Amino acid sequence: MRLFLKHEPALRAFARSILPNWNAVDDAIQEASVTMWEKLGQLRDEEGFLPWAKVILRFKCLSAVSGLRRNGHLLSDEVLKQIADEAESIDAGEIVEIREALNSCLTQFSASHQQLLLAPYSGGGRIQQLAETSGKSVNAFYKLLARLRLKLADCVRGRLQPEAT
Repeated sequence: MRLFLKHEPALRAFARSILPNWNAVDDAIQEASVTMWEKLGQLRDEEGFLPWAKVILRFKCLSAVSGLRRNGHLLSDEVLKQIADEAESIDAGEIVEIREALNSCLTQFSASHQQLLLAPYSGGGRIQQLAETSGKSVNAFYKLLARLRLKLADCVRGRLQPEAT
């Protein structure tokens, strides 16, 4: 349990790289945690926990994708496996560093811009709702979102590679 809690942010980030929304991530994490508990005897040492847990979670995520495919359009299995391979190679410390940079950079935006940046990840047509509330077009919001994402990405890159700035 201690190892799972320690690595849960990295596992969530890994699952989100494969799955289309946070509800699916929550379900996959829950299923994977049960499997991890059942197969705990296979774990050789604590250092091997994260790679071992990612393998279990990967299979749960790919299984969830099959179920989600019936409800909408998702990427092909080949593309999802490639994304999973790349996400698996990211170090847990790197994920924490990226998350800290992202959180720090987000604070540099106004509350309304933070809300817009996070809207696509909250689901449910949030951008359309924001546009209607403000009286602006959805297209205008997407253009603003693209500009804000570029600024956010530049900020994160600058924090992760300060010598390059």
